Amino acid sequence: GESRARQVAGATHEEDMTTRIRVPGEFCWINLMTPEPKAAREFFSKLLDWTYSDLPGDMGHAIHVDGKRVGGIFDLHAPNAPAGTPAGIGVMIKVKDADATGKKIRKLGGKAEPAFDIMDQGRMAACSDPNGAAFDLWQPRKSAGMEAEGSEHGAPSWFESITSDVGRASKFYSALFGWKAEAMEMPGFTYTSFKIGESWVAGMMAATPEMGEMPPFWGVYFT
Repeated sequence: GESRARQVAGATHEEDMTTRIRVPGEFCWINLMTPEPKAAREFFSKLLDWTYSDLPGDMGHAIHVDGKRVGGIFDLHAPNAPAGTPAGIGVMIKVKDADATGKKIRKLGGKAEPAFDIMDQGRMAACSDPNGAAFDLWQPRKSAGMEAEGSEHGAPSWFESITSDVGRASKFYSALFGWKAEAMEMPGFTYTSFKIGESWVAGMMAATPEMGEMPPFWGVYFT
């Protein structure tokens, strides 16, 4: 059932996914956190044709899709890695003001750590929605974020949250980023998609019993 929902959502939004506008409220970057960065780079290079370059300050490696940056790979064993961070792929959402958006998140029932500068590249804050799904804010300075389009092989093309309470999460993101929710009834469950204006930005569905126990999260699809 979940796979069918994703197929339908992908087919429905195929045209929009290839022309992401990345205005405030758009997903704009991914961060792959791993205890084995060399192995991860080799794996995704073979799988998705990713190439890499050094990030400023010896922080990690930028991920390139056909020469265009889409995210970063970071070593969980590095001295500056936040303690307790699990391996996985994190998502970033573009905002005009990370500090102001963090305050709004807390007022809406989510969590937001204090924003901080990433040198002269931008300002970020680690956050989570009221259900606990984690995401980061990105206030661009020198680095605007993702450069590749979602239609390119290896590029992030859809962002989806599996969550515990779709209604609460929908209300939160709509109030925070101005997302507009549209529900699609599927056999046995509902798939919710979000728009900014006329552009699709993300999908969401409630965890099903077949998924077992899992915390709410944001996941990434790649073309």
